[in-house]
Amino acid sequence: MAARSYGQYCGVTTAVELIGERWALLIVRDLLVGPRRYTDLKQGLPRIPTNILSTRLKELQEGGVVRRAPLHGSGLVYELTPYGQALEPIVLALGRWGFQAMGDPDEGDVVTPDSLTMALRTSFRPDRARRLDVELHVGDVALRAIVRDGLLAVTQLAPPAPPVGGAVPPGDPEAVIVAGPGIRHLIAGDVTPAEAIAQDLVAVVRGDERILDDFAQTFHIAPPRGVASPRGGTVGRRIPSPSKGSTTKEQSTS
Repeated sequence: MAARSYGQYCGVTTAVELIGERWALLIVRDLLVGPRRYTDLKQGLPRIPTNILSTRLKELQEGGVVRRAPLHGSGLVYELTPYGQALEPIVLALGRWGFQAMGDPDEGDVVTPDSLTMALRTSFRPDRARRLDVELHVGDVALRAIVRDGLLAVTQLAPPAPPVGGAVPPGDPEAVIVAGPGIRHLIAGDVTPAEAIAQDLVAVVRGDERILDDFAQTFHIAPPRGVASPRGGTVGRRIPSPSKGSTTKEQSTS
């Protein structure tokens, strides 16, 4: 629980006391991907001080959100309890809400394997999902995303997944997609797949470029039009196609 009570008898207040301290919800986000060792959590949250990480984990354990479990008979991992797992739809909804105000990345912002995994889960539309098997590279992060029968499975390829991350699927993906932070414009529907390629926001380096149509249909968050982003720019805006002979380059996310 939080070190200080808000002094209100309210479910929202209790929730904030449980997971409202800084970094707590990001720890929950990463544990929704899977159990993690302390070092895995620190690597996935590079700016968190070690004493704060230890404190937050202790608070989350005391609140019944997180517990420790043995790792293959050697060492320990942190994992969500069933009570903590119940936060998944809430975290995904928060991710969709926050996506509407993301704007462009600040200098030093990074994409981690767990944050990208949750971004795919946040934007996944099972009712509109197409059959997919793609390898996605954003900066130094690489994932394998497989969609079958409206279900999404994501495997972390690089950096190497934690020892509890699961096995790499057999065979080769249908396509390999390389993107920068501008992939959010494709997910938001600001650009079509063809425009995303033309503007160098996304590149299909192996496989048929038409797979981006299925990707954009499967992973989509439609932001409200004309809402000012606190991080600069306007969300939900159409990105004009570049004039002939010109391109828009995107920087890496890490």
